[in-house]
Amino acid sequence: MTATIKLAPVRKSITVDAPIERAFKVFTEDFGSFKPAEHNLLAVQVAETVFEPRVGGYLYDRGIDGSECRWARVLAYEPPNRVLLSWNINPQWQIETDLDKTSEWEVRFTAETAHRTRVEIEHRNLERHGEGWESVRNGVAGDQGWPLYLQRFADLLARQA
Repeated sequence: MTATIKLAPVRKSITVDAPIERAFKVFTEDFGSFKPAEHNLLAVQVAETVFEPRVGGYLYDRGIDGSECRWARVLAYEPPNRVLLSWNINPQWQIETDLDKTSEWEVRFTAETAHRTRVEIEHRNLERHGEGWESVRNGVAGDQGWPLYLQRFADLLARQA
């Protein structure tokens, strides 16, 4: 009998100067405005990143040649409080087509005041990636992972204020 060890999730958060509705809207509608351009699994430059705002929708990059890379699927969409997505990228940083081998990341939005929102990302079920899961964990937890996304998101909101 083989036991499966459940890994602790990666948790990152930031508080932004924006009402909860605006923070959720910018995070989902403008995801491509703060996603680093170098975070790209396509063979060509990314022309746009699309976040389809519905359960069953995708978060994907579209290349300048029209090619697409669907790297996350929307599992829950509950504006303005929460969105849950799959992480369809394997430990070799390629698209994972076996959904049983994907982790998930939840983004929660909590109003601290009428004009301040706490944004929390929890990336969990990393053990589903199997051998090499550490590279996924290290990637999303490291300086170029969720901390970078959250800071760039906060910077975008500040520029739009």
